[in-house]
Amino acid sequence: MLNDEGRSQAVRLDVWLDVACLFKTRSEAQKACKGGKIDINRQAAKSNRLVRVGDELEISRPHGRKQRVVVRALADRHVAKAEARLLYEDLTPAPTREEIDIRRMERMFRAAMTPPRAPDKRQRRALRRIKGRDD
Repeated sequence: MLNDEGRSQAVRLDVWLDVACLFKTRSEAQKACKGGKIDINRQAAKSNRLVRVGDELEISRPHGRKQRVVVRALADRHVAKAEARLLYEDLTPAPTREEIDIRRMERMFRAAMTPPRAPDKRQRRALRRIKGRDD
């Protein structure tokens, strides 16, 4: 949709989320929409839903966090990251001290529970050199 000045009045949700740098790729934004992680004005939204200026989005992030943003401008093509931040206003409240501590503990727990990875090619070669078994 275009108005008199040639600027769009509405943009697809998945495109806007990608352009606004709220997701790394459009396909990630589509997956989030399909998984019910995005609400527009407190209603579940599909990726083809049109976003308009003034819409309030709630994005469910990992570990139960919610990000609230209000659409301030629209763009359907990629812009510089500094300009992309001007497309929305972040209303997400700052995390409390307790939430920060809980996240820190979760990270430490996940790091302790993650199994060690096998060495890659470069690391295997270095180990062979150390052990004196050059190939």
